[in-house]
Amino acid sequence: MATTKWAIDPTHSEIGFKVKHMMFTNVSGKFEKYDATIATEGDNFENASIDFSANIDSINTNNADRDNHLKSADFFDAENHPKLIFKATSFTKKNDENYDLTGDLSLRGVTKSVKFPAEFSGLMKDPWGNTKAGLNIYGKINRKDWGLNWNSALETGGVLVSEEVRLNIELQLVKQ
Repeated sequence: MATTKWAIDPTHSEIGFKVKHMMFTNVSGKFEKYDATIATEGDNFENASIDFSANIDSINTNNADRDNHLKSADFFDAENHPKLIFKATSFTKKNDENYDLTGDLSLRGVTKSVKFPAEFSGLMKDPWGNTKAGLNIYGKINRKDWGLNWNSALETGGVLVSEEVRLNIELQLVKQ
């Protein structure tokens, strides 16, 4: 069977995350610039090959001071580690729309294996005849596992920034 290549449609995709701030509200952010190489056997996404990277400098939490702090050595250290990189090692079908995405996530020069649930929304043709596929990847990581350790204690107890980062990645893929 022929290999099918897919590209991310950036106008219909979002690489998002949320982190608890002061133990009780979420701060949301996203990466604005990213790239992926995705290949499947025909239109079957099981065992898809997925290589993804995001530019750390493109982080956007709607606050320039916070974004600059996230890019600094306290967090991502964008100067020395300009990209977040994910390379899938398996994409396993559980049922018609649910998959497990396993792979190596690299941040700040640290690479760790991660596993995230993924929902495959199926294939659809858009009005211009392009075949599209929908994929939602979600889950959580502990930022300290990658050396993103900065924090500040609160007078009331607890910490300013949660260690847990929730991921919400919405991808619309275009068949090439």
